[in-house]
Amino acid sequence: MARTAARLLLGAFLLLAGVAHLVAPEPFLAQVPPFLPAPGAVVLVSGLVEIAAGGAVLLAPARLRPRVGLAVAALFVVVFPGNVSQYLTATPAFGLDTDGARAVRLLFQPVLLAWALWSCAAWGPLLAALRRRSRRA
Repeated sequence: MARTAARLLLGAFLLLAGVAHLVAPEPFLAQVPPFLPAPGAVVLVSGLVEIAAGGAVLLAPARLRPRVGLAVAALFVVVFPGNVSQYLTATPAFGLDTDGARAVRLLFQPVLLAWALWSCAAWGPLLAALRRRSRRA
């Protein structure tokens, strides 16, 4: 029950965040690292990806949920440099107008990653893959 509630909340969070990228892209521009070209396109594409991810989290059949969880966790890893960039450039957005607030946000990223893995039951497949990989090495 708790896992299902967490998964549904995660899916809703991703959908809302993705839609926010499209409706109000300005704050999301603060997270695009300066070395990336076309920040507006990055925000647009990342919003579409979050919408797709949220839909997958909400609608994927149980047998596919671990893969969805791994994909969402990967998404959280991919967007992490944007959060680091926002911290390093001291760019205010989303009410994060101090270095301390931006640092706390960086610490929250592993929580998001764990949320995706746990709520989509992806821990087991991830650990099994890591064990197989370590045996081959």
